[in-house]
Amino acid sequence: MESQSHDFIGRARKGLADTDLQQALARFQTGFTVKRSEAAARLPEFEALRDEAVEIKNHSLDHLDFYLDRFAGKVEESGGEVHWCVTPEEARQTVLKICQAAGARSATKSKSMIGEEIALNPFLEEHNIEPIETDLGEYIVQLAEEYPSHIIAPAIHKTKDQVSDLFYEHHKDKGADKRLEEVSELVNEARHMLRERFIAADVGITGANFLIAETGTTAIVTNEGNGDLTQILPRVHIVLATLEKVVPTLDDMTTILRILARTATGQEFSTYTTLSTGPKRPDDVDGPDEFHVILLDNGRSKLLGSDYREILRCIKCGACMNHCPVYGSIGGHAYGWVYPGPMGAVLTPNLVGLKEAHHLPNASTFCGRCEAVCPVRIPLPGLMRKLREEEFAAKLLPPRYRMGLGLWAWLARHPALYRLAAGIGRRWMRLAAGRQGRLASLPFAAGWTAGRDMPAPEGGSFHKAWRKHGGRV
Repeated sequence: MESQSHDFIGRARKGLADTDLQQALARFQTGFTVKRSEAAARLPEFEALRDEAVEIKNHSLDHLDFYLDRFAGKVEESGGEVHWCVTPEEARQTVLKICQAAGARSATKSKSMIGEEIALNPFLEEHNIEPIETDLGEYIVQLAEEYPSHIIAPAIHKTKDQVSDLFYEHHKDKGADKRLEEVSELVNEARHMLRERFIAADVGITGANFLIAETGTTAIVTNEGNGDLTQILPRVHIVLATLEKVVPTLDDMTTILRILARTATGQEFSTYTTLSTGPKRPDDVDGPDEFHVILLDNGRSKLLGSDYREILRCIKCGACMNHCPVYGSIGGHAYGWVYPGPMGAVLTPNLVGLKEAHHLPNASTFCGRCEAVCPVRIPLPGLMRKLREEEFAAKLLPPRYRMGLGLWAWLARHPALYRLAAGIGRRWMRLAAGRQGRLASLPFAAGWTAGRDMPAPEGGSFHKAWRKHGGRV
């Protein structure tokens, strides 16, 4: 998919002005966060499991070549085939070649961020193969001709009324002549519309939450069961995955699974955890005749040897965006590419280029919630700060921002002048705020005051409080 990250500021403003989006986001912010906290509290060893998961992912990345080679060998032993692809174009062409060899006219798809990353749907359509999204959220955004706004809840930006209108528009010529109001009715209608598509599909395409080197197994984690139908019913199963998804053993996968659903949705475990090891064997009742795994690099090897290596630990749980106040205000589409939120603010500039996506690391308050809830303890604020430093060094900021940062840096290197300027600023802000204690506008702070009042500072400076309390504030 083509990046629009360069237009982040304009897209963010559009999101803030979208009343339907704001309504959807208001509901979203009270769901996953509370459930995640409650699920973690119910598991005494939750923090210890996070530490184990970090060790597993770090070990896997340290020995990535070994485990990928072992995984590929095991896939081939089980009768499957592994395809190594460096670029999205190579991955698309590989999918097309497999589909054409199978004589495919349609392909069902389970939710896959890699499918979005390589813009697979429009490519298949160009070659007369119909892609059919089967995850409910993905199905909704496909009908709306959009892309996911969240990595685990693709249609979180849609209200129920919007989905109802969308279904009525697209389903009325297929016998569904009534606009539905209840969520359960909408789900049942989508299930009815998709059932025949599952049966008729020639190829099924899934992602992979894990690649297990020990057995050559791929694993998907879902709540709807659509992933099972996608990979069991068609004659050909294609798995799309990136290199960092590999873990050494099934035990390692199980360790990470214990924190994945709890962190993502607040569930003890996702409804379905489906393991696939090769094509159908002679005595198997069902399953595909062909099993293909496409392993995509697309910049991961470069990340492995960079300062941003830790982002490769990401298990795509979505917790960072669930807890991010910026994401919660503007939604996922503002980020302009596949991966939104804090993890996207680190990953996207590394995959599409800092020049294209340099705005994204600035889309953070640095409140630290993303790092606090990340199940594999990725230091997201630190990585975004590093990208900001690169942005400044590359002179990608507008001149007025560079001048402002330069002035601040000069003051910071002269403590006496800094304290003097800060003191004058505090007194002026208190006087300007008057009895209300708030400033409706403030020089050099229009980005803040355009959307909210600035509270006037109270009391003395931080340095004064630090000295008064002996180094404790």
